[in-house]
Amino acid sequence: MDGVEEALLAGMAGLAPTGEVLTVDADELLALFDCQLESRHLDLTARWLRAEGHGYYTIGSSGHEGNAGVAAVLRPTDPALLHYRSGGFYLARSRQVPGIDGVRDVLLGLLGAADEPIAGGRHKVFGRHELGVIPQTSTIASHLPRAMGLAFSIGRAHRLGVPCPWPSDAVVVCSFGDASANHSTLTGAVNTACHVAHQHLPMPLLLVCEDNGLGISVRTPANWIEAAYAGRPGLRYAACDGADVTDVVAVAGELADWVRRSRRPAFLHLRCARFGGHAGTDVESAYRSPDERRADWARDPLLGTARRLIGAGVMSAVAAVARYHDVGARVRSAATALVGARGLSSIEEVTAPLSPRTPARVAAVAGGSADGVGEPVTFAQAVNRTLADLLEQHPGMLVFGEDVGVKGGVYGVTRGLQKRFGSARVFDTVLDEQSILGLALGAGLSGLLPVPEIQYLAYLHNAEDQLRGEAASLSFFSNGQYRNPLVVRIAGYGYQRGFGGHFHNDDAVAVLRDIPGLVIASPSRPADAAVMLRTCVAAAAVDGTVSVFLEPIARYHTTDLHEPGDGGWLDPYPAAADQVPIGSGRVYGDGGDLLIVTWANGLYLSLRVARRLEAEGAGVRVLDLRWLAPLPEADLVREAEAVGRVLVVDETRRSGGVGEGVVAALVDHGWRGPLARVCSVDTFVPLGEAARLALVSEDQIERAARALLDR
Repeated sequence: MDGVEEALLAGMAGLAPTGEVLTVDADELLALFDCQLESRHLDLTARWLRAEGHGYYTIGSSGHEGNAGVAAVLRPTDPALLHYRSGGFYLARSRQVPGIDGVRDVLLGLLGAADEPIAGGRHKVFGRHELGVIPQTSTIASHLPRAMGLAFSIGRAHRLGVPCPWPSDAVVVCSFGDASANHSTLTGAVNTACHVAHQHLPMPLLLVCEDNGLGISVRTPANWIEAAYAGRPGLRYAACDGADVTDVVAVAGELADWVRRSRRPAFLHLRCARFGGHAGTDVESAYRSPDERRADWARDPLLGTARRLIGAGVMSAVAAVARYHDVGARVRSAATALVGARGLSSIEEVTAPLSPRTPARVAAVAGGSADGVGEPVTFAQAVNRTLADLLEQHPGMLVFGEDVGVKGGVYGVTRGLQKRFGSARVFDTVLDEQSILGLALGAGLSGLLPVPEIQYLAYLHNAEDQLRGEAASLSFFSNGQYRNPLVVRIAGYGYQRGFGGHFHNDDAVAVLRDIPGLVIASPSRPADAAVMLRTCVAAAAVDGTVSVFLEPIARYHTTDLHEPGDGGWLDPYPAAADQVPIGSGRVYGDGGDLLIVTWANGLYLSLRVARRLEAEGAGVRVLDLRWLAPLPEADLVREAEAVGRVLVVDETRRSGGVGEGVVAALVDHGWRGPLARVCSVDTFVPLGEAARLALVSEDQIERAARALLDR
């Protein structure tokens, strides 16, 4: 930021009264000026802290301080998801709630202090529960689907009579940079917002594009943001000069009022400058000329506000310069006093808010209905009936996704639910997985209980960051103050007959197992599907747990296990008292010669193999893991030690498959017995009969089992 401070002070010193009539109350404008000054000095202090070895973060808001005017026209009960350059907004909002010191909040974040009020030292973010600012740790558009979902869900929660933390007339504000406006995540979220508004459904979303013309070093083409968004059907557009906070207040105020009244989305184009490089190691002079940088100094929002105040005679040029120095001294003094603030000191403290568990409370909520208990059901019927039970039990539960409403799902799993519970609770969405998950993330923040469906596991991969970077991280980066109650149902795995290819026979679950705190349920049989779904929904309601519920497509309508007509894959619909805690496996048989460890389709295949081996006198025991995260390690180790030989049957891939985690867990617990693994091949699943060449087969399982039994 070389030269920026000198240019600002020189510019303010040269200002004089002009008789200007203010369009903003003088006291309010002075307060906004102070917020802008604080934001600028926090940026300077961040660089000083980093240079002194105390701080960890230098992405600043310099040049963007006009966004304080956006906060001024909104309420602290309007949820905000902020860009990392929205420091002026955060400081202006902090002044709207008594007892909040926004400067101290930001400084604690810069220092990674455990007493920082939102992330507790886990990251530097703009966020505070009392201010309705929801923390964002990566605002490269990943927060836009959540913002869209939140705007949709506020009205839905009030319509359903579900307690909602936001007023019925709240406006959701979401800020982002001009480079992020090109991201597919953002364009998908904006498209969905417009799609919803086109159907005359509420979407009170105020999008704020803070356009400084740069994405790190890459220039945004001139007038691109206006060209891309000004003519968008269903999206009202307005632009303002970010260097003139009075213009921001006027334009943003009118736009925010329109969103509040109409419950429709709007796009505020905040034209601003960026002073300094993108972040600590970015050297701006490598890609911007001195003349270009000097030209931006005239667009300094602090200078613009000083010009208004001095022109109207509210303060003198000398007073403005003095105010700049006074605020700087106050911010630096506060920072100096906080240096040495305690950081997180143990891994237990770091991970405490990641994914809390209260099993007893979850069990108390996880009971099902008595209707249909004991009737034999398929896997699909079990899920359908359980969803109905849960919709009855939880008035705020929503079921949504592609084809789940009128049609009832590709495989009929949600058939009849919309007719029974209405389109406000069971409904179809746009065909965009990022928007489906974003809607779920927003619904969870509005007091609702979302159970979205992703039609196929392969369709998740273009949207999985909504789970990794947004859903699973929210509790962690808000110290448990915000939660994402969420159960994502996904049809997955292989072995479909007469249909498929890799988009419909996908066994890639490694990316899910890599998400900290995410619960992965993988039931095999109908009874487990019912009870485990109850557990996941109860954990979402009680603990805010984020779960993925993997449903094996090939077993949806299976009835028989060993022989045609034996009904061996049907189960009685379970009673309310039946429970399956998170992370608990299920054992079939008590043989003492071989333990087969598996899950999902692997259980079906392994039970068939086990029967043949038992007919020859071998004692085979099968452990169905049921939960892929957390793995039921205690059950695994106990059964392995009891039997002595272990065969892992892994229908996912050899590299990165779940079986690697199973073997590692055994080794970590000191297992040294005979151990083997059969897996699917490291390939995409081909079409038709060729799929059998890629997936684990009964013959492979049997050969591996016999080899272990001979050892």
